[in-house]
Formats: sequence, C-alpha cells, structure tokens
Amino acid sequence: MTAGTEPVQHGIAHLKNNTDPKWWKDKGMRKLCLAIFVGFCCSIQTGYDGALIASLLANPRFFAALGNPTASKLGLIVASQSMGTIPGLIPSAILSDKFGRRVGQMCGYLILMAGANTLAFASPLSPNYMIAGRVIIGFGSGMTTIAGAPYTAEIAHPRNRPQATALVQTCFFVGSVASAFIALGTFKGIDNDWSWRLPLLLHNVVPVIVLSLIWFVPESPRWLVNKGRVEEAHQILAKYHANGKMDDELVLWELREIEQSIKIEQAAKSTTFSTFFKTKGNRWRLGIIVTTGLAAQWVGNGIITFYVVAILNTVGITDPVYQTIYNGCLQIWNGISAMTGALVCEKFGRRKIWLTSIMGQFISYAIITLGSALFANGNSAAAYPVLAFLFIYFSFYAIAFTPLLLAYPIEILPFSLRSKGVSLLLICSLSATLINTFINPIALEALEWKFYFLFLGVQVIVGILIFIYFPETQGHSLEEIAVIFDGPAAKATPDDADDFAAPAERRPTLDPPSQ
Repeated sequence: MTAGTEPVQHGIAHLKNNTDPKWWKDKGMRKLCLAIFVGFCCSIQTGYDGALIASLLANPRFFAALGNPTASKLGLIVASQSMGTIPGLIPSAILSDKFGRRVGQMCGYLILMAGANTLAFASPLSPNYMIAGRVIIGFGSGMTTIAGAPYTAEIAHPRNRPQATALVQTCFFVGSVASAFIALGTFKGIDNDWSWRLPLLLHNVVPVIVLSLIWFVPESPRWLVNKGRVEEAHQILAKYHANGKMDDELVLWELREIEQSIKIEQAAKSTTFSTFFKTKGNRWRLGIIVTTGLAAQWVGNGIITFYVVAILNTVGITDPVYQTIYNGCLQIWNGISAMTGALVCEKFGRRKIWLTSIMGQFISYAIITLGSALFANGNSAAAYPVLAFLFIYFSFYAIAFTPLLLAYPIEILPFSLRSKGVSLLLICSLSATLINTFINPIALEALEWKFYFLFLGVQVIVGILIFIYFPETQGHSLEEIAVIFDGPAAKATPDDADDFAAPAERRPTLDPPSQ
C-alpha cells in the first residue's frame, strides 16, 4: 500500500496519511466500517420502531386486537414510545459519558429487547399493554441513539466523517422500509395474530446483531482521551486511520487536537447541562439544537409519518394493502433522498441544503394543502397531485432534516457537551412528537386539510431561523468548528505550538462570523 496525501478535509489536506485514497481499498478503513455500521444500527432500529406502528395500524387484525381504539387512545399509543424515550435521555447521556459509548449502546439494546418481547408475546394485547411495551422500547431506543450517534462521529476517519455522520440518521429509512414491507408480508401471508406479532418480535434482529458485533469494535478515541487513556486512543487512531503507523502526521494531529480541545473544556470547569447557558457560543449552540429538534417534527412531516393511513383515507385510498404498499414506497423514496443529502452535504455545504430543504417543503406542502381542499370539495382528480407531492415534499424534507438532524448538532458541539447536546436535541424532538401524536389525530379528524395551514406557518418561521442563525461548517474538523462559535481562544492546536497547524491561508476561515 502506498501512503498518500489524500485531501482529508480542507483544513488538514497538507498532512500525510498512510491510507489509500480510495477507502474501500484501504485495510484499516475497511475494518473501520464495522464500527461505523454498529453506530448506524441505532438509527436502523429507530426507523423500524418508528414506522412499525403506522404499518400495523393498516392491519385490521392488529386494530381489532387493540379493541378498535378511539382517536385519543390511538394518539396515546403512538405517543407512548416518545414518552418512554424522554425520561431516559439525560441518564443515558451520563451513562455514555461515564462508561463509554459501547456500554451505552449495549444497555439500550437489552432494554429494547425486553420491551419488544413484552409486546410480541402479550396475550391478550390491550391498549394499556401496548403502551407499556412501547414505553420500554422507547427508553432503550433513546439510550442507543445517545451512545451510537456520537460514537459514529468520533470513530470515523476525518476524510469521510461528514458523510458518515450524516448517514447515521439516513439509516432510519433502512429500518422503516423493512418495517413497512415486513408488516405487508405478514398481513398478506399470515391469517392469524402472528400477522402483527411477528413484526413486533423482529424488533430483536438489530439488537442481536449489535450485541454480537460490539465486542469487536474499538471504543471512541475521544472518550478514551477524556478518561486519560491517551495511549489506547493513539493506538486506535493509528490502527484505523493510518494502518498502524503510530507517527502518521494525520494521526498525531488528530490526537493532539483531541487532547488540547478536551484540556480547554476541562480547564473551563466541569461540564453540566447548565454549561449551555454560560457562554454566548454555547447559547448559540443551544438555540440551534432546540430549533432543529422542534422543527424536525413540526414542519408537517409528523402528521404524514404517523398518520399516513388517515391522510390516504381523506383522499380516497382506503384499501389496507394499497395503503401499506404506498407507505413502503414512500419510505424507500425518503431513504434515497436522505442518502443523497448525506453524500452531498460536504460538497454543497450545510446551509445551502438546509435552506433548499425548507423552501422546497413550503412549496410542495402548499400544493398538498390545495389538492386536499379540492378533493374535499368534490374534485376526485385532486387526489393524484396530493399523492405525488407527498413524495416531493419528503424529498425536500429528507435531504436535510434526516441526515443533518443529528450530524449538524454533533458537528457544532464540543466533546464535553456532545452526549448532553444530543440528549437535549432528542428531548426537543420527542416532546414535539408527543404533542403531535396527541393533537394530530384529533385535529386531522376535525379540521381535515385546513390543519395543514399550521405547518405552512411553522415552515416560514423555521426558514427564517435557519437563514439567520445556522453557520456553515463545511470543511472543518470537529474541533475547528468550536472556533466558529467560541472565537480564536477555542483553537485546540495553537498555530505557533503545532507543526501540523492549519496553513496561514486557511486561518481566516476559522474566525467566528460577526453577530
């Protein structure tokens, strides 16, 4: 293998790195794929969990097993997973920071399996039993996300870290597509209660895979350095980022930057959730986290994701088979769109993708609203543009709000706030989901298409906030991004003390923008 100087990122392209320019030809980076896959699994599992309830609600046997619940009871069943996730987020962050990203993931998957098996073997299945099982699943799912998403960012090679981090949330659709078509297959192929029990039992697949593989992947180097285990971190970085070359320029740069950034954070006092309010930079980060978390569920997607069956009913698509097929195809389309956004985010920049996404959502949602209104007033042909523009709307949603939902906050958070920041992000997102799941079925039943105007207003507000407050992070390492928010004092590696510092022509790009 020949060592090269592949441009890893704009700020460190001058560093020599003992890897092949093409990652799939490099032994160390191929090994790293296993660790990144383990990190991706948290999102695959979340996708399966999140989409399964919508798929099962199209199954008359499942609906009958629940006792044909009212709209308010249905909202509680859908919301119960979020109700379980929220209480576990803060202790999950503490667990992940104290015992490591791998331990956090393992605990989460074990809890998740307990909830899944509770539901799969429930006899009889009642709404209260369903709520209890989904609360347990939600608690475990939150733990896996808190540990798994930061783990992916912290273990990835700098060359493809932006894409790897963005792909975490994109993997949601791997799980959601599997969920939709498994539910369709069991509905069509099994003429008894196992048509809904088997999809619930298959919750166990991803946890079993991760619990089998996690013993063979490394711990996060940043977590190791934070615990004083610098030599172990150095060995992991060398093994996976430079094929074992301990004196590799990129590896030494990474290690020094991690050490310096953590020292700066530790010198600034111990980190708690109150740290978000102590500096201008952290308050800026907190504002972005809150905006992202709430917007991810309040720009109109939540009503489609969980209540696609009800929406299809309003435009005349009432056959359970067609509803399930439509939902499955929508999930595939969403996955393709999200993956596209994840792979081009470094090329085009985060701000452009965010802004393109929210503008496209507004236009397509306006057409969905108009088509729904025409259909409600007797124009049956208006159902077709509604069905088409649901796909177009989700294309624009998925290119940004799926890959960047976790990737962007993870990028802007320093190590000491990363797990806590992800916790706050998920608290905001899940709180918005809870409100959605209680209000949406009742409001949709009462207002029908008129309810969509609320989301058009939210999209305008979110677009303004993104334009004003979301900085570009393209081309910077995780530690360099701290300079954008906290100023030159946050530089992890001082230029006059580091042989591998950013070249002079790039230093102005690390200055924070004027506010």
